[in-house]
Amino acid sequence: MSAVEIKNVGRVFPARRGGEPTVALTPVSLDIAQNEFVTILGPSGCGKSTLLRIVGGLDDPSTGEVLVNGIRVVGPGSDRGMVFQSYTLFPWLTVAENIAFGLREKGMPKSARDGVVQDYVRKVGLNGFEHHWPRQLSGGMQQRVAIARALANDPAILLMDEPFGALDNQTRGLMQELLLDIWQSERKTVLFVTHDIEEAIFLASRCLAMSARPGRIKADVPIALPYPRDYHLKADPTFVDLKMRMTEEIRGEATLVA
Repeated sequence: MSAVEIKNVGRVFPARRGGEPTVALTPVSLDIAQNEFVTILGPSGCGKSTLLRIVGGLDDPSTGEVLVNGIRVVGPGSDRGMVFQSYTLFPWLTVAENIAFGLREKGMPKSARDGVVQDYVRKVGLNGFEHHWPRQLSGGMQQRVAIARALANDPAILLMDEPFGALDNQTRGLMQELLLDIWQSERKTVLFVTHDIEEAIFLASRCLAMSARPGRIKADVPIALPYPRDYHLKADPTFVDLKMRMTEEIRGEATLVA
């Protein structure tokens, strides 16, 4: 069974003030395997985030359905963890309390909860910051907390919408390597939206390119590069060739909406 089955999913937004409806996403069908790391590339407004929100249960499709481990998505659920570009931590909670939030809502006893929190604090490299407030953290550190919070709930699927988009290049590269380390140890299924072609190739076992709006999947490219990966991979000739291919896919679409 696939981890995620996207069946004929489309999204049309109603017309406003007498205008025409907006077709954000033409019907898309896609299967994502267990433990697969899939990245989605495309020009702004092509429906990448809309598709991710539909899988997350935050938006309803106009057509079709999404199944996660064979169960139809009808809203948000603990089987899917989401990480957004904006920093979505609760400012009134400490690092440890943010990570523990979902576990507390589930009713997990404090002793067990504390063990899970410490495990993920260690995995994301935030030892010593457990009692800090979000305002005391850098952007990269806040995103580490957000990733830890999502993973602490043990979701089957991790959905990530430009999670590193606001970070500087050096921090972004370090966060990419951290995410891959966690993915290899946790073996989650990941669906990751990004505008960054290098990032999409570096992370993925499979990369999807979407067309300009109305969005459709125009290329589905396996990334046959070995794991584990570090920044040296970006100089590999195969990586460079893949970057050129995906650049051509996206550049053609960007021209259409220029």
